[in-house]
Amino acid sequence: MIENVVCISDTHFGCQLALCPPEVILDNGGIYKASRLQRKLWDMWTEFWEDFVPKATRGKPYIIVHNGDIVDGVHHGSTTQISHNLEDQKKIAIETLAPRIAHKNCKGYFQIRGTEAHVGKSAQEEESIAKALGAIRDEIGNGARWELLLSIGAKKSLIHFTHHVGTTSSAAYESTGAYKEMIEGYTEAGRYKLTPPDVWVRSHRHRNIQIEIPASDRGNAIVVVTPGWQLKTPFAYRISLGRSARPQVGGIVIREGEEVPIYVRNCVWSIENPKTERID
Repeated sequence: MIENVVCISDTHFGCQLALCPPEVILDNGGIYKASRLQRKLWDMWTEFWEDFVPKATRGKPYIIVHNGDIVDGVHHGSTTQISHNLEDQKKIAIETLAPRIAHKNCKGYFQIRGTEAHVGKSAQEEESIAKALGAIRDEIGNGARWELLLSIGAKKSLIHFTHHVGTTSSAAYESTGAYKEMIEGYTEAGRYKLTPPDVWVRSHRHRNIQIEIPASDRGNAIVVVTPGWQLKTPFAYRISLGRSARPQVGGIVIREGEEVPIYVRNCVWSIENPKTERID
């Protein structure tokens, strides 16, 4: 019985400021070598899977959920991509994720659809990659889906995944959009007499936050927004929070426990500040 879920998101494969293998052979035979900061991201990626995940899951089987924005795409006239050939971006995604999905403790992979500006209309690029990676298909045969309601463990804990969540330009209000997801989830469940999720998982912001409130005998209700695997792009400097904040890199593990019905372990790193210049 699976009682662990490993969730990552916002990998933006194909961006020069995102996760990338140390060396990539491009479509026409050229070679792209990862930057210094990308190599740091790769070290974090390796530590996440080889140290954090085994500890957080207690060495037991798990499901992997990628919660959207798997590639960077060609968007908003940007020039920060490794290649504008989407086949190159897909190749990076598959080469990076396939070994993690093939791990003996991984018992299934789900792909959530992200932002169309990055992954194509109707998230067609994510659909293609999901099928190549052997993602668990939905009831109509799609490899990628807009949302996922997943039941895990003996207690049948419910987790709801979808990519988007409200954003803000102020750190003081980061909890607002996340908390609204929980309240609206409870409202809709009550309206239609459904069982509400125990955990709501959102992404898109690239910033990690978790909120818990008491929720009867099922333990705490939890909403969590995942960190990403992309550093600050030129777009981040347009908003006040983006200008002042450090990148947040990592993922989460959701686990059905014994004393605590369900809980979340967050793994978050950052990157050092730019070099301080001094003129004497």
